Amino acid sequence: MTNQKRRRYTGEFKREAVALITNQGYSIAETARNLGIPRGMLGRWCKEQLEKQQSAFPGTGHQSFEAEELRRLREENRRLKLEREILKKAAAFFAKESG
Repeated sequence: MTNQKRRRYTGEFKREAVALITNQGYSIAETARNLGIPRGMLGRWCKEQLEKQQSAFPGTGHQSFEAEELRRLREENRRLKLEREILKKAAAFFAKESG
């Protein structure tokens, strides 16, 4: 058994690979060989791009646009709450110092 890590490809890389096929006219086999990726994987990318158009390859797993937006907003909300707590503590500290 080998301990090889699974290679991860960015959405940009996937879109560019698919563009070589759709825009430049290269075959799937030729593109896969040149990029050093399995032909079946590249075929799946082409199929996903065709089916989902702009929402293909969202990143961090198989998240939809809405799921990614929700994750981002939750992270922003967590950060803002933390900042608010810091400001409350600073305001209390300075009120105690001046009074």
